[in-house]
This record gives sequence, C-alpha cells and structure tokens, in this order.
Amino acid sequence: MPRSPLPELTTIEITPDRESVLQRFFESNPEYYHDFYGGPPSPMEAHEEIHGPLPPGWNCTKKWLVGYSGPTGELAAMAHVVSDLLAPKVWHIGFFVIATARRGSGLAGPIYDSLELWMRGNGAEWLRLGVVAGNTRGERVWESHGYIETRIRTEVPYRLRTQTMRVMFKPLASGTLDEYLALVERDRPGA
Repeated sequence: MPRSPLPELTTIEITPDRESVLQRFFESNPEYYHDFYGGPPSPMEAHEEIHGPLPPGWNCTKKWLVGYSGPTGELAAMAHVVSDLLAPKVWHIGFFVIATARRGSGLAGPIYDSLELWMRGNGAEWLRLGVVAGNTRGERVWESHGYIETRIRTEVPYRLRTQTMRVMFKPLASGTLDEYLALVERDRPGA
C-alpha cells in the first residue's frame, strides 16, 4: 500500500471486511455520485466497488481499493487503482475521491503524489484515467499532475446520465504518446 502523506491518516487496503466503512464514506460524500451518475450512491455501492468485475476484455493483474483513514477509522479519501490494465505496466486510476469536508484543504495533491510514487515503485510506467469533460476541478487536478488527453469518448452511459469523457495518460518513464498508444489501442483518438 502507498504510504500516507500525512501523519494523521493511515493507508489501508479496502477489503470485504471494510465494506461498511466504504459504504459510509460514499453515503456521507454523495456529491461525486450526483455529478457523475445523476443520483446518490446505492445501498450496495461499496459491495459493487469491492466485488464488481472490470468490463469484459479489461485484463489486469489486480484491482486495488486504497483508503486513507483518519483517527476515528472513517475514510478521508479513497482511490480505485488497477495494475497492468490492458497492457503490462499500464496502471489505471478508476476512482479518486476526497471527502467533501476536506476538498480545498490541499489533501488531494499529497495523496495523489503518494499514490503515484507507490504505483511507480510497483512497476507502473504509464498511468491512465478518465475524467468527465466539464468537471473543471477534476480536469485541472489531472492536468496539473501531468496527464495528457489521448481521446474523447462521447455519450458514455453512467446510470441516469450520459457523459463525455476525456481519456488521459501520463508517462512515468519519459515515454511518448505514440509508444503508449502502441500498447493501448483503445485510447487512440477515434477508436
């Protein structure tokens, strides 16, 4: 697991025995769900996050759920990370949520930095993610961390909403976009 960037937080792997902690986090921070999905998290949201499969054809080595736990045991942040997704050494950030009460506190940057350091130390050479087009805060965060858009996906259904997604990548070993796209064909513009 990544090291916590702050002494008051402990990094934990969110496993089935911590499902209730994750569910409480989702329910107490529903803004992401309203913005992205068009409604609150379901009563089974944590169960699905922990046990749900990746889309068909999305081969990987492991799906990680990383939590940043405060002194009371409640989560301050969490990230869903997938190692070796679609190709060796390509890691994917599927979900990155900071508790609403901690937004704007400067927590996101150090947590992301610790996550990237951990991914790099475990073999990641490329990072990828998707961000909703028009989510200005999210777009700024990822761009400020060096992510570059590879393609736009339009009319992507997410429960009650249809979103336009910016697929982004980041080389960790000074690779080029062409080298990345040779590994992950689905991220080519127009694919």
